[in-house]
Amino acid sequence: MSWKPDDLPDQTGRTALVTGANSGIGLHTARELAAHGATVVLACRNVASGKEAAASMSGSTRVEALDLASLASVRAFAARWAGPLDVLVNNAGVMTPPKYRETEDGFELQYGTNHLGHVALTGLLLPALLATPAPRVVAVASLAHHGGNDSVLEGNPEATYKPEPCYGNSKLANILFARELQKRAAAAGSVLTATACHPGVSATELVQDPNGMGSNRFIRVAAPYFMPILFQSARAGANPSLYAATVAEPGSYTGPQRIREMRGPVGPGKLSKWARDPELATKLWDISLEQTAVTFAL
Repeated sequence: MSWKPDDLPDQTGRTALVTGANSGIGLHTARELAAHGATVVLACRNVASGKEAAASMSGSTRVEALDLASLASVRAFAARWAGPLDVLVNNAGVMTPPKYRETEDGFELQYGTNHLGHVALTGLLLPALLATPAPRVVAVASLAHHGGNDSVLEGNPEATYKPEPCYGNSKLANILFARELQKRAAAAGSVLTATACHPGVSATELVQDPNGMGSNRFIRVAAPYFMPILFQSARAGANPSLYAATVAEPGSYTGPQRIREMRGPVGPGKLSKWARDPELATKLWDISLEQTAVTFAL
């Protein structure tokens, strides 16, 4: 598929929320949506960094504080939200902390941040989404979801913690959540569209994040030098997110098409057998809503 950001439909009059939009894929997603007319809210843990990012963009933007590792922060954010919301891009995340860590609510950091934080955010903002004629929710997953399995239901417990498989489970959870949300929206006759995507392998600041791989000083220092040589740009990595946020089919999964989905033009992504498991998706949905204490009135 030859689709590129220049093909984005006009977003004038639409409001988009992108989590983790202060850097990397989230930044480029927010930038393109704003450039095409959307009012874009950058929801960031680091507000100062978010304001720097917003200042580099054209169009209408604003920055809001959001820490997805805190359900209290998510609830406070949702309580501050006013007005309709057309597009929610659940992009922010943490990747492979070398040692087991927890959110302030007691969940493993990757599972709690990448998955539960976004589940809670989506559920709490659902009334704002459903107040628009064609709302979209996008889950930004990863090739790493192929490393996840049905142990995702356990929430990455400390006793079995390993950085990469647990990250894979959190990304598998993103996809299962999106697919289950779309299934339930369709069954309810809702106008909501849920999609998922992955960026391939991109040079982003996620690798340098001190909450993840960047806790290793060597990786944190070396990453800015070797990543642009080895991987595609964060700008290119944002293309699947932009496609999913605007024109992708309901329930679809979008990713790059070349070199085992690591880079290239956007198209259908390949799902693992666990990501295609409807029973697993339903089980995870029920567990996640119980853990976050949110509801989805579709």
